[in-house]
Amino acid sequence: MIIIYFSGTGNSKYIAEQFAKRMDIQAYSIEQKLNWKELLSSEDTVAVCYPIYGSCVPRIMRSFAFCYRNCLEGKKLIIFCTQMLFSGDGARAFARLLPGCEKQVIYAEHFFMPNNICNFSLFPISEKEKRKKPLKALKKLDRVCADIRRGIVKKRGWSLGSTLLGKTQNVAFAKIEQQGRSSFHTDESCIGCGACVQKCPAHNLELIDGRVVQKGKCTLCYRCVNLCPKQSCTVFIHKKPKKQYKGIDDITGESRS
Repeated sequence: MIIIYFSGTGNSKYIAEQFAKRMDIQAYSIEQKLNWKELLSSEDTVAVCYPIYGSCVPRIMRSFAFCYRNCLEGKKLIIFCTQMLFSGDGARAFARLLPGCEKQVIYAEHFFMPNNICNFSLFPISEKEKRKKPLKALKKLDRVCADIRRGIVKKRGWSLGSTLLGKTQNVAFAKIEQQGRSSFHTDESCIGCGACVQKCPAHNLELIDGRVVQKGKCTLCYRCVNLCPKQSCTVFIHKKPKKQYKGIDDITGESRS
Protein backbone atom coordinates (compact mmCIF):
# COMPACT_ATOMS: atom_id res chain seq x y z
CA MET A 1 0.00 0.00 0.00
CA ILE A 2 1.02 3.59 -0.65
CA ILE A 3 -0.67 6.94 -0.05
CA ILE A 4 -0.66 9.71 -2.64
CA TYR A 5 -1.75 13.24 -1.89
CA PHE A 6 -2.19 16.79 -3.07
CA SER A 7 -1.75 19.50 -0.48
CA GLY A 8 -2.01 23.23 -1.11
CA THR A 9 -0.73 24.58 2.19
CA GLY A 10 0.17 21.51 4.22
CA ASN A 11 -2.97 20.09 5.85
CA SER A 12 -3.44 17.12 3.53
CA LYS A 13 0.31 16.50 3.44
CA TYR A 14 0.24 16.28 7.22
CA ILE A 15 -2.55 13.70 7.27
CA ALA A 16 -0.93 11.68 4.47
CA GLU A 17 2.47 11.62 6.15
CA GLN A 18 1.03 10.77 9.56
CA PHE A 19 -0.99 7.93 8.01
CA ALA A 20 2.12 6.67 6.21
CA LYS A 21 4.09 6.72 9.46
CA ARG A 22 1.41 4.76 11.33
CA MET A 23 0.99 2.18 8.58
CA ASP A 24 4.71 1.95 7.74
CA ILE A 25 4.20 2.83 4.08
CA GLN A 26 5.40 5.53 1.69
CA ALA A 27 3.64 8.84 1.04
CA TYR A 28 4.01 10.58 -2.33
CA SER A 29 2.87 14.00 -3.49
CA ILE A 30 1.28 14.05 -6.94
CA GLU A 31 3.63 16.97 -7.66
CA GLN A 32 6.62 14.63 -7.58
CA LYS A 33 8.11 13.60 -10.91
CA LEU A 34 7.78 9.83 -10.67
CA ASN A 35 6.95 6.88 -12.89
CA TRP A 36 3.37 6.94 -11.66
CA LYS A 37 2.14 4.16 -13.94
CA GLU A 38 4.74 1.77 -12.59
CA LEU A 39 4.28 2.88 -8.98
CA LEU A 40 0.48 2.65 -8.98
CA SER A 41 0.38 -0.58 -10.93
CA SER A 42 2.67 -2.31 -8.41
CA GLU A 43 0.39 -1.73 -5.40
CA ASP A 44 -2.68 -3.67 -4.25
CA THR A 45 -4.09 -0.78 -2.19
CA VAL A 46 -3.83 2.93 -2.90
CA ALA A 47 -4.78 5.59 -0.37
CA VAL A 48 -5.43 9.14 -1.55
CA CYS A 49 -5.62 12.36 0.43
CA TYR A 50 -6.62 15.84 -0.72
CA PRO A 51 -8.25 19.07 0.49
CA ILE A 52 -11.91 19.42 -0.43
CA TYR A 53 -13.03 22.66 -2.13
CA GLY A 54 -16.76 23.35 -2.17
CA SER A 55 -17.40 19.60 -1.76
CA CYS A 56 -15.35 19.03 -4.91
CA VAL A 57 -11.99 17.38 -5.52
CA PRO A 58 -9.42 20.04 -6.51
CA ARG A 59 -8.94 20.30 -10.25
CA ILE A 60 -5.27 19.31 -10.02
CA MET A 61 -6.21 16.08 -8.19
CA ARG A 62 -9.01 15.37 -10.66
CA SER A 63 -6.56 15.70 -13.54
CA PHE A 64 -4.21 13.24 -11.84
CA ALA A 65 -7.03 10.74 -11.30
CA PHE A 66 -8.16 10.99 -14.93
CA CYS A 67 -4.60 10.59 -16.20
CA TYR A 68 -3.95 7.42 -14.16
CA ARG A 69 -7.45 5.97 -13.90
CA ASN A 70 -6.42 2.80 -15.73
CA CYS A 71 -3.72 2.19 -13.11
CA LEU A 72 -6.30 2.49 -10.34
CA GLU A 73 -8.71 -0.03 -11.83
CA GLY A 74 -9.11 -3.02 -9.57
CA LYS A 75 -7.17 -1.46 -6.70
CA LYS A 76 -8.49 -1.29 -3.18
CA LEU A 77 -8.96 2.40 -2.38
CA ILE A 78 -8.73 4.38 0.84
CA ILE A 79 -9.91 7.98 0.54
CA PHE A 80 -9.16 10.82 2.94
CA CYS A 81 -10.15 14.43 2.52
CA THR A 82 -9.31 17.41 4.69
CA GLN A 83 -11.93 20.09 5.29
CA MET A 84 -12.40 23.28 7.27
CA LEU A 85 -16.09 23.04 8.23
CA PHE A 86 -18.00 20.37 6.30
CA SER A 87 -18.10 18.77 2.86
CA GLY A 88 -20.91 16.24 3.04
CA ASP A 89 -19.63 13.70 0.54
CA GLY A 90 -16.10 15.01 0.13
CA ALA A 91 -14.49 11.57 0.16
CA ARG A 92 -17.08 10.05 -2.15
CA ALA A 93 -16.38 12.85 -4.64
CA PHE A 94 -13.10 11.15 -5.53
CA ALA A 95 -14.79 7.78 -6.05
CA ARG A 96 -17.18 9.40 -8.52
CA LEU A 97 -14.20 10.38 -10.69
CA LEU A 98 -13.50 6.71 -11.45
CA PRO A 99 -16.58 4.97 -12.88
CA GLY A 100 -17.24 1.63 -11.21
CA CYS A 101 -14.64 2.08 -8.49
CA GLU A 102 -16.99 2.69 -5.55
CA LYS A 103 -17.06 -1.02 -4.74
CA GLN A 104 -13.26 -0.89 -4.43
CA VAL A 105 -13.33 1.65 -1.59
CA ILE A 106 -12.48 -0.03 1.71
CA TYR A 107 -12.32 3.12 3.83
CA ALA A 108 -13.22 6.80 3.50
CA GLU A 109 -12.88 9.54 6.10
CA HIS A 110 -12.99 13.31 6.52
CA PHE A 111 -10.55 15.24 8.72
CA PHE A 112 -11.26 18.70 10.09
CA MET A 113 -8.16 20.86 9.71
CA PRO A 114 -7.24 24.54 10.26
CA ASN A 115 -8.45 27.25 7.90
CA ASN A 116 -5.97 28.37 5.24
CA ILE A 117 -8.18 31.01 3.57
CA CYS A 118 -6.17 33.79 5.14
CA ASN A 119 -7.92 36.83 3.66
CA PHE A 120 -11.59 36.06 4.35
CA SER A 121 -12.79 37.80 7.50
CA LEU A 122 -15.50 35.23 8.29
CA PHE A 123 -12.81 32.56 8.75
CA PRO A 124 -9.91 34.13 10.66
CA ILE A 125 -6.76 32.12 11.24
CA SER A 126 -6.87 31.08 14.87
CA GLU A 127 -3.91 29.84 16.90
CA LYS A 128 -6.31 27.80 19.01
CA GLU A 129 -7.71 26.13 15.88
CA LYS A 130 -4.18 25.41 14.63
CA ARG A 131 -3.48 23.47 17.83
CA LYS A 132 -6.85 21.87 18.48
CA LYS A 133 -7.87 20.55 15.07
CA PRO A 134 -4.65 18.68 14.22
CA LEU A 135 -4.66 16.95 17.61
CA LYS A 136 -8.24 15.78 17.07
CA ALA A 137 -7.33 14.70 13.54
CA LEU A 138 -4.48 12.57 14.86
CA LYS A 139 -6.77 10.85 17.35
CA LYS A 140 -9.21 10.08 14.56
CA LEU A 141 -6.35 8.86 12.39
CA ASP A 142 -5.30 6.42 15.11
CA ARG A 143 -8.82 4.97 15.09
CA VAL A 144 -8.82 4.82 11.28
CA CYS A 145 -5.54 2.93 11.18
CA ALA A 146 -6.79 0.47 13.81
CA ASP A 147 -9.95 -0.12 11.75
CA ILE A 148 -7.99 -0.71 8.55
CA ARG A 149 -5.67 -3.19 10.25
CA ARG A 150 -8.70 -5.12 11.51
CA GLY A 151 -10.35 -5.09 8.09
CA ILE A 152 -13.23 -2.86 9.19
CA VAL A 153 -14.85 -1.04 6.27
CA LYS A 154 -16.21 2.48 6.80
CA LYS A 155 -17.24 4.98 4.17
CA ARG A 156 -17.78 8.55 5.34
CA GLY A 157 -19.85 10.56 2.88
CA TRP A 158 -21.76 7.66 1.33
CA SER A 159 -25.16 8.36 2.89
CA LEU A 160 -28.03 10.20 1.20
CA GLY A 161 -27.76 12.99 3.76
CA SER A 162 -24.06 13.44 2.97
CA THR A 163 -24.81 13.59 -0.75
CA LEU A 164 -27.46 16.26 -0.24
CA LEU A 165 -25.15 18.24 2.03
CA GLY A 166 -22.46 18.08 -0.61
CA LYS A 167 -24.82 19.44 -3.23
CA THR A 168 -25.32 22.60 -1.16
CA GLN A 169 -21.75 23.44 -2.19
CA ASN A 170 -20.66 21.47 -5.24
CA VAL A 171 -23.41 22.67 -7.57
CA ALA A 172 -22.24 26.28 -7.21
CA PHE A 173 -18.54 25.54 -6.93
CA ALA A 174 -18.11 24.54 -10.58
CA LYS A 175 -18.75 28.16 -11.61
CA ILE A 176 -16.50 29.49 -8.85
CA GLU A 177 -13.72 27.17 -9.93
CA GLN A 178 -14.01 28.27 -13.55
CA GLN A 179 -13.92 31.94 -12.59
CA GLY A 180 -10.97 31.26 -10.32
CA ARG A 181 -8.76 29.83 -13.06
CA SER A 182 -7.64 33.33 -14.05
CA SER A 183 -8.16 35.06 -10.73
CA PHE A 184 -4.51 35.32 -9.59
CA HIS A 185 -3.52 38.90 -8.80
CA THR A 186 -0.57 40.76 -7.30
CA ASP A 187 -0.67 44.29 -5.96
CA GLU A 188 1.91 47.06 -6.06
CA SER A 189 3.87 45.54 -3.17
CA CYS A 190 5.04 42.60 -5.33
CA ILE A 191 8.85 42.51 -5.53
CA GLY A 192 9.05 39.90 -8.29
CA CYS A 193 10.87 37.40 -6.08
CA GLY A 194 9.34 34.46 -7.96
CA ALA A 195 8.38 32.45 -4.86
CA CYS A 196 4.82 32.03 -6.10
CA VAL A 197 6.06 31.00 -9.56
CA GLN A 198 8.36 28.32 -8.15
CA LYS A 199 5.82 26.88 -5.70
CA CYS A 200 2.61 26.97 -7.77
CA PRO A 201 1.48 23.33 -8.11
CA ALA A 202 -0.51 24.06 -11.27
CA HIS A 203 2.41 25.80 -13.04
CA ASN A 204 0.03 28.69 -13.55
CA LEU A 205 2.55 31.49 -13.05
CA GLU A 206 5.50 32.91 -14.96
CA LEU A 207 7.90 35.72 -14.10
CA ILE A 208 8.39 38.07 -17.05
CA ASP A 209 10.50 41.21 -16.63
CA GLY A 210 9.96 41.14 -12.88
CA ARG A 211 6.18 40.80 -13.22
CA VAL A 212 4.16 37.70 -12.41
CA VAL A 213 1.93 36.62 -15.30
CA GLN A 214 -0.76 33.94 -14.99
CA LYS A 215 -1.78 31.29 -17.52
CA GLY A 216 -5.40 30.64 -16.51
CA LYS A 217 -4.68 27.37 -14.69
CA CYS A 218 -5.13 28.34 -11.03
CA THR A 219 -6.35 25.46 -8.86
CA LEU A 220 -7.34 27.76 -5.94
CA CYS A 221 -5.04 26.05 -3.45
CA TYR A 222 -4.08 29.32 -1.72
CA ARG A 223 -0.41 28.34 -1.57
CA CYS A 224 0.79 31.57 -3.18
CA VAL A 225 -1.43 33.71 -0.96
CA ASN A 226 0.02 32.15 2.16
CA LEU A 227 3.70 32.09 1.16
CA CYS A 228 4.18 35.49 -0.50
CA PRO A 229 6.72 37.44 1.62
CA LYS A 230 4.95 40.72 0.90
CA GLN A 231 1.36 39.39 1.11
CA SER A 232 0.99 40.60 -2.47
CA CYS A 233 -0.73 37.55 -3.97
CA THR A 234 -4.45 36.90 -3.97
CA VAL A 235 -6.73 34.47 -5.77
CA PHE A 236 -10.48 34.89 -6.20
CA ILE A 237 -10.83 37.00 -3.01
CA HIS A 238 -8.72 40.07 -3.66
CA LYS A 239 -8.14 41.28 -0.14
CA LYS A 240 -4.61 41.56 1.19
CA PRO A 241 -4.07 39.00 3.96
CA LYS A 242 -3.03 40.31 7.35
CA LYS A 243 -1.98 36.91 8.65
CA GLN A 244 -0.88 33.97 6.54
CA TYR A 245 -1.33 30.27 7.18
CA LYS A 246 2.09 28.62 7.40
CA GLY A 247 0.98 25.05 7.99
CA ILE A 248 0.62 22.93 11.08
CA ASP A 249 2.79 23.73 14.08
CA ASP A 250 5.09 21.24 15.72
CA ILE A 251 2.51 19.35 17.80
CA THR A 252 4.11 15.91 17.62
CA GLY A 253 7.76 16.79 18.09
CA GLU A 254 8.40 16.68 14.36
CA SER A 255 9.52 19.63 12.28
CA ARG A 256 7.25 20.73 9.43
CA SER A 257 8.41 21.91 6.04
